[in-house]
Amino acid sequence: MTETDIALIHFGVTMEDLVKLTQIALSNGGDYADIYFEHSTANEISLRDGEVNSAGSHIDYGAGIRVLSGDQTGYAYTEVTTMEELTKAAYVASQIASKKIKTDNPFATALRKEVIEFPQGTGYYPTIHNWESVSVTQKIPYLKQLNDSIFSKDQRVDKVMGRISDSNTYILFYNSLGILTCDKRPMFSIVASCVMESNGRVENSSSSRSFRAGPEYLTQTIIEEIASDVVNKTSFLFNAVRPTGGEMQVVMGSGSSGILLHEAIGHAFEADFNRQNTSIFSDKLGKLICSKEISVADDGTIQYNRGSINVDDEGVPSQKTYMVKDGILTSYLHDRISAQFYNTSPTGNGRRESFRHMPLPRMRATYMENGKSKEEDLIASVKKGVFAESFTNGQVQIGAGDFTFFVKSGYMIENGRLTQPIKDINIIGNGPEALSEIIGVANNLYIDNSTWTCGKEQYVPVSCGMPSVLVNRLTVGGEQN
Repeated sequence: MTETDIALIHFGVTMEDLVKLTQIALSNGGDYADIYFEHSTANEISLRDGEVNSAGSHIDYGAGIRVLSGDQTGYAYTEVTTMEELTKAAYVASQIASKKIKTDNPFATALRKEVIEFPQGTGYYPTIHNWESVSVTQKIPYLKQLNDSIFSKDQRVDKVMGRISDSNTYILFYNSLGILTCDKRPMFSIVASCVMESNGRVENSSSSRSFRAGPEYLTQTIIEEIASDVVNKTSFLFNAVRPTGGEMQVVMGSGSSGILLHEAIGHAFEADFNRQNTSIFSDKLGKLICSKEISVADDGTIQYNRGSINVDDEGVPSQKTYMVKDGILTSYLHDRISAQFYNTSPTGNGRRESFRHMPLPRMRATYMENGKSKEEDLIASVKKGVFAESFTNGQVQIGAGDFTFFVKSGYMIENGRLTQPIKDINIIGNGPEALSEIIGVANNLYIDNSTWTCGKEQYVPVSCGMPSVLVNRLTVGGEQN
């Protein structure tokens, strides 16, 4: 019995049922229809004041049916997957997307069934055990160890908060092109926050790790890694100051600075924004947009990565897509709708928050590839500037590309050397301009495995990364002169 056979039994449907539902969905003149089944289980336990004080579980189950008819989209979902309720949802979706005049179908119609399989133990997140096999009581000792380890590393530690969460999402997908696939998607996250107090001064920071992995990833090693990281980050802040702001050169450290790449540049490469001419890159495909040393990829194939997927939520196998290759904008990130519009193949970026939502072009793991420089050489070339080490959050206007990001920690650069530790500054700029202002790329690419979540209308897990880069000119928001 194949994985898709098991998935059909799990959701209580047959191939004949799926074919019938797509026929109903297309009965009002639709061009394309798909059905997305989902069964998710999620668990979380939290620690505060040395004790595990909360635990919770959540189950979500249902199916969504989408119909595309020209420029119209019909979508309906149900939390009950009997044929009676699924038939109602298919009919409602067909009515929403109905069109009076029948036109040529822009989607090719398959006369065969294409099954995309990911047998257990294969794909980009093979697991040895499932999270369902791990009880709450088995996770508690890891939170206790996390708490005790953080307190043991610095006498200034005043409070510790910790959280372990895990989930399994089981999906089944079928569409009117005859594509049938399923996937089992695990997720595992640990988050720690630390508050330190010294001579009346209080500082705080946090650290997290998240992977598409099974319980075998929950080890003492990762607990110790997070404990050391959060203590070091918080301790650093006691010696840091807010610098004088102004326009200056900025060296972005490797890792979490990839959030700037994701927000200020990556979203502008998503094809729905370009198809609607709201992205500043809408007319830049095939053109040189930055240094030839820069290549930017969106990759759903990194093993165990938080942003990886075996297959997207439209039945398209995941892949690595170069958005920028040697400085040239080579591809947008496509779902099926934008791929049809641009007469190209979908890139495996059709993603959705749950069965209650329609898929959109979304990033997975977005990063810049290595350059030829060394980080220390980039720093050495700066007379006066900032080294931005730890990013947290930010905002961006997709159309104009203007952004602002919050930097939790870093250093001043003076005469080519890292000097005064700094904290709590804003980096302000414009995405395309910042990309074109990158004049040096280091060879130290790091993918940040924190709990990054993208909130473009819907919430999906992602990751990001970057090597250290030197941006010739950005506005740093700090203290006034």
